[in-house]
Amino acid sequence: MIRCEHLTKVYNGVPAVEDLCLDIQAGEIFGLLGPNGAGKSTTILMLIGLIEPTSGACFIDGTEVATHPIEVKRKIGYMPEDVGFYATLTAEENLDYSAKLYGMDAAERRKRIPDLLSLVGLEGVEKAVGGYSKGMRQRLGLAKALINEPTVIILDEPTANLDPQGVADYRRIIRETAENGTTVLVSSHILSEVSRVCTSAAVLVHGKRVAGGSWNDLAHAGGNGDVVIRVETRSPMPEIVHPALISAEYAEGHMTARLVASADIRNEIADTVGSAGIRRLETEVPDLEDIFLSYYHEEATS
Repeated sequence: MIRCEHLTKVYNGVPAVEDLCLDIQAGEIFGLLGPNGAGKSTTILMLIGLIEPTSGACFIDGTEVATHPIEVKRKIGYMPEDVGFYATLTAEENLDYSAKLYGMDAAERRKRIPDLLSLVGLEGVEKAVGGYSKGMRQRLGLAKALINEPTVIILDEPTANLDPQGVADYRRIIRETAENGTTVLVSSHILSEVSRVCTSAAVLVHGKRVAGGSWNDLAHAGGNGDVVIRVETRSPMPEIVHPALISAEYAEGHMTARLVASADIRNEIADTVGSAGIRRLETEVPDLEDIFLSYYHEEATS
């Protein structure tokens, strides 16, 4: 549904995006992660047809963006980080204006707009948008991105300015939208938010994709491939010996252990310590934040 083939954008000899390849399927919620200046916004501007790539190409639902920008704009919904509206118009009037640009007739607009305002929690708000809080404008921006029932939605820092209820509503709306077959691309530098809603992601640093895939893929690729295993027993356990074992730390009179191995050897550990009565035997969940910081650091120093 969204495809980038060696997408590159160069400004004054400096690449903002370099040789980016993406393949995002229909109904997928995909995160584009990276620190500020990583190339996320430049990638989005190429995907929505506002700037042309220096080389490479990007496609929305099989249509090349650079050669068919108007056709692509009909298929996508876009919410920038700073959403712009006509300050003297109400939410309904702003959405009505946007809907007219997509050629929606009056009957369709009368049905679609109230449904969207209800969806984002702005039903019954009659005041002009100029009097809205930042969070309310963000909610209206999401409604605007959905006005044309797009097959692809692109959201740039979508939870900026939202209160906790607004964030919860956003997550619900995005999940429901994806369940109906719409592809969602979320760009953010906030790992915790992307990991809560996206099923997979790519990491950009200095315009380059340094990692990508499911969260499990990213967590594994971000480390050195070692498996951390925690063991807790009811009585002192025997010392564990295995060719894959890299290190072992015992505590509490040999009743707890933290093991680092080159492979998942939990079954072998269970056989070794079984007589001591296993209370807990599990792999340690990696800290995603540490993993992603390691991506940023490795690329910055390479």
